[in-house]
Amino acid sequence: MTDVIVVGAGPTGLMLAAELRLHGVDVVVVDKATEPTDFVRALGLHVRSIEVLDQRGRLERFLAEGTKYPLGGFFAAISKPAPEGLDTAHGYVLGIPQTTTERLLAEWAAELGTDLRRGCELVGLDQHEDGVRAELADGTRLRARYLVGCDGGRSTVRKLSGIGFPGEPSRTDTLLGEVKATASPEAMAAVTAEVRATQKRFGVGPLDGEWCRVVVPAAGVAEDRDAPPTLDELRGRLDAVAGTDFGVHSPRRLARIGDATRQAERYRSGRVILAGDAAHIHPPVGGQGLNLGLQDAFNLGWKLAAEISGWAPDGLLDTYQAERRPVAADVLDNTRAQMQLMSTEPGARAVRRLVSELMDFDVVNRHLTEKIIATAVRYDFDDDSPLVGTRMRDLALKRGRLYEQLRTGRGLLLDQTGALSAEGWADRVDHVVDVAEELDAAAVLLRPDGHVAWAGDDQQELVTHLARWFGE
Repeated sequence: MTDVIVVGAGPTGLMLAAELRLHGVDVVVVDKATEPTDFVRALGLHVRSIEVLDQRGRLERFLAEGTKYPLGGFFAAISKPAPEGLDTAHGYVLGIPQTTTERLLAEWAAELGTDLRRGCELVGLDQHEDGVRAELADGTRLRARYLVGCDGGRSTVRKLSGIGFPGEPSRTDTLLGEVKATASPEAMAAVTAEVRATQKRFGVGPLDGEWCRVVVPAAGVAEDRDAPPTLDELRGRLDAVAGTDFGVHSPRRLARIGDATRQAERYRSGRVILAGDAAHIHPPVGGQGLNLGLQDAFNLGWKLAAEISGWAPDGLLDTYQAERRPVAADVLDNTRAQMQLMSTEPGARAVRRLVSELMDFDVVNRHLTEKIIATAVRYDFDDDSPLVGTRMRDLALKRGRLYEQLRTGRGLLLDQTGALSAEGWADRVDHVVDVAEELDAAAVLLRPDGHVAWAGDDQQELVTHLARWFGE
């Protein structure tokens, strides 16, 4: 019996596998596809995901294959510059295709010893007192202490576990294609700029080599959600919206993306847990979906590892749902709002103009930007300290950087006094005595995901919080 079966080898599943392996947890990842997808659905990483990669020492590999872009203009495609002085050392979005993100995460998971099995479709599962049995399509049966469904919006794990997925069905479809085109990049850019003055759900431009990426509103909502659009349908919509089909031909991939908005009733059923799109789906505006899944995995990984290792305090694993479900609910709401603001209806356009005016106020622009980049996420730890529950930005220390101290995936006591002790938790918490001029606290206790669990200078308070998050 292995420790954890992860179903789904997308970004969420691979991130979770790597986090678990950091703690020595045995992980088997199964995915029904025989090969990694070559279809680019997501195009970038937002600030909090970039910070997560930096905390684990992987960011340089992603920076080497991506491009830094300014942060402004992501909320409903309203063109505003990013607010100044954002609370991060990474004030940019990293343009990087999802296919590259998946490859780099798969390489990391493999380096850490993950057992990745492709061409393995889950068809059945059942739970028992001390684990989960999973049945694959070829008749193979696997046993594990826990199983995590990272298998997308149509999650087999969620369905087999009987977890409800309430919400709204798609009301608007968007066609997405990777095609070749006879039009020049300059012509595509000129037409796209003209069309996007009113139609924000449109874009045509180079992707890689001779391939182009096309995004265009569909004529309606398809009854058959499994049927991809045809090339003729794509051409017709381009003609209707842009007045030209750009000479698109030889499609490599065609897809229909809906704006269904749903969230799992619960993220855990016994020893089965959901993460990423298996737990929540929403319109793809603002580029938040992939990032939300990565951050789910980052929150869950150390908690599940603690449970398996035997040191988790009571209720620690349940904090995964308590913390992440409200975050996803907020993303669902902001993407609903963005879809309304991107409508071409007169009323929606009037509201969009009003929101654009309001975003000229720094406090509004900052609030909406931080929603997209996820730096404003604060978990409710029932503590009055303004730091507790927030994620800690990277800080310059006298000896290096804060994030360099988080590479192991363990907790961290950053002690500016030199008078505190984490004795008794040395196998779970690193004690770093150093000074950060930007930190307005004598000491902070950070969880493995970089969120502040405690701030202060009282040893007894520290011991209480060490026990709360890292066991006795």
